[in-house]
Amino acid sequence: MGVACRGCPGAARALLLLLPLLLTAVLPPGRGRATGPPEDVDECAQGLDDCHANALCQNTPTSYKCICKPGYQGEGRQCEDIDECENELSGGCVHDCLNIPGNYRCTCFDGFMLAHDGHNCLDVDECLENNGGCQHICVNVMGSYECRCKEGFFLSDNQHTCIHRSEEGLSCMNKDHGCSHICKEAPRGSAACECRPGFELAKNQRDCILTCNHGNGGCQHSCEDTATGPECSCHPQYKMHTDGRSCLEQEDAALEVMESNTTSVVDGDKRVKRRLLMETCAVNNGGCDRTCKDTSTGVHCSCPVGFTLQLDGKTCKDIDECQTRNGGCDHFCKNTVGSFDCSCRKGFKLLTDEKSCQDVDECSLDRTCDHNCINHPGTFACACNKGYTLYGFTHCGDTNECNVNNGGCQQVCVNTVGSYECQCHSGHKLHWNKKDCVEVKGLLPNRMPPVSLHCSKSGGGDRCFLRCHSGIHLSSDVTTIRTSVTFKLNEGKCSLRKAELFPEGLRPVLPEKHSSVKESFHYANLTCSSGKQVPGAPRRPSTAKEMFITVEFELETNQKEVTASCDLSCIVKRTEKRLRKAIRTLRKAAHREQFHLQLSGMDLEVAKKSLRTSERRAESCGVGQGHEENQCVSCRAGTYYDGSQERCILCPNGTFQNEEGQITCEPCPRPENPGALKTLEAWNVSECGGLCQTGEYSTDGFAPCQLCPLGTFQPEAGRTSCFPCGGGLPTKYLGATSFQDCETRVQCSPGHFYNTTTHRCIRCQAGTYQPEFGKSNCISCPGNTTTDFDGSTNITQCKNRRCGGELGDFTGYIESPNYPGNYPANAECTWTINPPPKRRILIVVPEIFLPIEDDCGDYLVMRKTSSSNSVTTYETCQTYERPIAFTSRSKKLWIQFKSNEGNSARGFQVPYVTYDEDYQELIEDIVRDGRLYASENHQEILKDKKLIKALFDVLAHPQNYFKYTAQESREMFPRSFIRLLRSKVSRFLRPYK
Repeated sequence: MGVACRGCPGAARALLLLLPLLLTAVLPPGRGRATGPPEDVDECAQGLDDCHANALCQNTPTSYKCICKPGYQGEGRQCEDIDECENELSGGCVHDCLNIPGNYRCTCFDGFMLAHDGHNCLDVDECLENNGGCQHICVNVMGSYECRCKEGFFLSDNQHTCIHRSEEGLSCMNKDHGCSHICKEAPRGSAACECRPGFELAKNQRDCILTCNHGNGGCQHSCEDTATGPECSCHPQYKMHTDGRSCLEQEDAALEVMESNTTSVVDGDKRVKRRLLMETCAVNNGGCDRTCKDTSTGVHCSCPVGFTLQLDGKTCKDIDECQTRNGGCDHFCKNTVGSFDCSCRKGFKLLTDEKSCQDVDECSLDRTCDHNCINHPGTFACACNKGYTLYGFTHCGDTNECNVNNGGCQQVCVNTVGSYECQCHSGHKLHWNKKDCVEVKGLLPNRMPPVSLHCSKSGGGDRCFLRCHSGIHLSSDVTTIRTSVTFKLNEGKCSLRKAELFPEGLRPVLPEKHSSVKESFHYANLTCSSGKQVPGAPRRPSTAKEMFITVEFELETNQKEVTASCDLSCIVKRTEKRLRKAIRTLRKAAHREQFHLQLSGMDLEVAKKSLRTSERRAESCGVGQGHEENQCVSCRAGTYYDGSQERCILCPNGTFQNEEGQITCEPCPRPENPGALKTLEAWNVSECGGLCQTGEYSTDGFAPCQLCPLGTFQPEAGRTSCFPCGGGLPTKYLGATSFQDCETRVQCSPGHFYNTTTHRCIRCQAGTYQPEFGKSNCISCPGNTTTDFDGSTNITQCKNRRCGGELGDFTGYIESPNYPGNYPANAECTWTINPPPKRRILIVVPEIFLPIEDDCGDYLVMRKTSSSNSVTTYETCQTYERPIAFTSRSKKLWIQFKSNEGNSARGFQVPYVTYDEDYQELIEDIVRDGRLYASENHQEILKDKKLIKALFDVLAHPQNYFKYTAQESREMFPRSFIRLLRSKVSRFLRPYK
C-alpha cells in the first residue's frame, strides 16, 4: 500500500503517516490488517539454540548466531579446540607447551622456572635454599647446580657430601685418583671412573662430558647433543647471548624488519602503515603479551591458564591463586608464576591431589613408641605402662620405685621389672596397705592352702580341677616359679570359658577313694598362649592354631615331716616325686579336655578343641570380659566379672578392685566396720573410706587418726607411721606431707639433694636427676639409661647408650643411641652390614642432626672397613635436614658414630636395604639424579617412613611388588615422582625389549 503526497499540507502529511496505525486499530483481526514484523524470540535465553557446548550464543532481532569461545575454532555449531602448541613457535613456550581445552600452559624443564611472561624459562638458583643440599660449597650453573668440596676433601658418589682425602695409595680414597666424577674400586687395587647421570665418560676413561640430559645441557632454551658436546639455540622470538647459552628477548624485531623495507618518505603514510601493521597478529604479536588471534574487528588477545587479561586488552598478569580461598590448599599456599604450590604443616603429608593435607598417623608405623602410642593431628605422644618411665620421647624404661623414699616401704623395698614390692623383716608381716609391716604375735593359725589340685578317675581317664581359694588375680604378667609344666594342644581355644560339667551343676568335692591326685600348693600361675608362626617357615594349610598351657607351681616341703629315716633331702625327693605324678596326671587330663579351673565358685574350661566350621556358633566373651555394643570389653576397675550372670558387676559395698578384667573384688580392710565403708564401685583401697589421709597415721591406717608429729611427714594415705625428716630437722607444722615441709638449713636447687647428715646440698650423681627444689633424694634414671654428667635436672638427660652391632641381611636401621632423644656424650657405636652374595646396599639419610659448634667433634662415617684408608661411602659431622640417598661404594659396610663431651643433638635414624646387584645400574641412575632432591614433594617421600618402607620392601623382595596395586602406588607417590621413576625404568629395560 503506497500513498504519494508530494507537496501536501503539513496536517495532511501527518495524518497520512498515522494512517497505517489507525487502520491497524480499527480493522478487525485478520481482515485488511497489514502483516508487521514478527515479535522477536530470544532463543539464547530460552535454550532453543543449537550452539556447541564450547560456543557463545548471541541473540539477533530475528534469530541468533553462534560464536566459538576463545581457544576454539569453527562455525559455532561445531567448535574444536585450537592446539596452540602445534604452531612453529610452540605457543611461544621456550621449553614445553601443554595444550589444554580452550587454552595452553607453558612448563619448564627441571632446574628452570617460568618467567613472569608465562613463556620464557629462567634458571633456578638451587644454592639459595639450604645451600642446594651441598655439605660444603654449592655452585649454581644454568639448569642445574654442582656441589664442591673444600681442600682436603672430595665429593662422594651421592654428589652432595664430602669425604676426607687420603694421601697415600692408589685407591679411590687417594686425592689423585684422577676421576672427574665417580671413582670405583677395581680389581688389584686400581680405580675405574664413572659419570653422574646426564654425563658420558670421555675416551680417556676419566673425564665426563655433559649431555642435554643434565640441566638441559646448560642451555636456557633448546639443547642438541653433538660430537663436540651440547649445542644451544634460542626460541625464534629470542636471540642468543654472547655466552652461547642464555637467550635475550628481541623487542619489536618484526616491526623493525617491516619498517626497514618501507620506501615511503611521507611521515603520515609511515604512521598509517605502522598502525595497520600493529593491528595484525603477524606484527609484534598484535601487541599481545601472550596469545593473539586476528578477528574481523581487530586482534583479540588472550592469556594462558594462571594469568588474567588486563584492562588494556593486551597485557597478561599472573593470578595470585593463593588470594582466593587459599588456592584450595588445606594448609600453606605459595604463589608461583602461572600457578601455585600447596604444602602442609609438619606432621601432615600432601595427598596426590596436591592440595589436601592428611595427618601422618605415626602410631601406624613400626618403632614409633616402645609401649603405647597416641596419635594427635600433626603429632603423637608416647605413654608407658604402669611401672615404667618415658625417656628419649618414645622409649620406656623400668622405674626403680625403691630409689625414692624407699618406695614408701617401711622396711625392705625390692624393685622388679615394671613394679616393686615391700617386704618385712623376720617376725613381721606385711600390712594390708602393702607398705607397712606389723609384728606377728604368736603362731599363725593353720589356714587352707591357697591352691589345690584335685584329679580323679572319670570315664577311663583323669579329670583335674585346679582350685584357687584366695588371692585370685588375672594377669598377663609371668613370674618365674620353682616348677612349671607346659601342655601343647592342637586346635585349642586360648581362653577361659564357663563350663557345665554336670546337669545338676558342679560337684564341689569328689570322694576320696576315687582321687588319683590330691595336692596343695603355696602358689600356682596359669598362662595360656597361642603358638606363633616361625619367621620364614612355610605355613601349614590348617587355619587352627596350636595352643600352649603353662602351669607354674610352688610346692612347699614341710620340715616337720623330717624323721630319722628320711632327712630333708629325702623329703624334697618325695615332694618332687609327688609333683611329677601330679604333672603326668594333669597332662593327660588336659589332652582329654578334662582340665578345669574353679575360681570364686565358677567352673571354667581351660581348653576346648575348636569347633568345625559347620558347628561354629557365636561364643561368649572370655572370663573378666563382658558384652558392650557387640564387643567383648574387659570389666573396668571398680567392677568384677560375675560368672553366673556372665557380665560385669559393680564391686559390692565393702570391697574394691583397682585393675581391669578381674573376676573378684578384694575386701576392704576392717570389714567388721561396714559403716566406715564407701559406696559401690570402689576402684581403689582409698575408696573404701575411713582411711587416714596424707600427713596422718594410726595403728592400722584407719580412723581415728593422728597428725604426723613435728619432724615427720607422710605423703600417702592409710599408713601406720610417719617418716622422719632425719638429721634432727623439724617440720613447719604438724601433719606434714612431704620432705619439703622439713625445715632444712639450705634450699637445694634442682640437680641436688639435701644430705640430712652434713646438712649440705649434694649434686645428683651420674645416672640420677632431680627436677624439683628442696628434695632429699635424686631419682634414678629409668631402665638401662644414665646421664652424661652429675647434677642432672631432667628426665631428658637420661640417655640410653646402647648401639651398634651386626645388622640384618635385607633391611634395617642405623640409629644413634637414645634416638629420637639427644644422644649421649662420649658415645662410640659401630655397626656392620654384610649382605648375602650378589646383593648391594642402598642407604637413605632422611635427616641428620649433629651440632656444628663442636668443630666436627661428633661424626658419622660409612666405609668398607675400619681402616681410615678404606673406601668411604659417606661421612658427615653436621646437621643435614635435606634427605639424600646413595648406594654403598663397597659390597659391605663398616659404620661408626662417635660423639665427644661437647654439645649433643637428636642424631639420626637411617634406613637401609640390600637389593639384587642386577638392579645396580637402575638404582644408581635414580639416586644420583638431582631431580630426586630438587622437588620438595620428592624430599618428603625420602622422609616418609611409610613410603620408604614400601619402596625398600619391594627392593629387598621384588615379589612383594604384587602386594601393592597400581591405584595404591598412585595414591602413595606424587605424579612427578612416578614420571621420574618411569623414565628411569624404561631406559633400564630398553635393552631387553
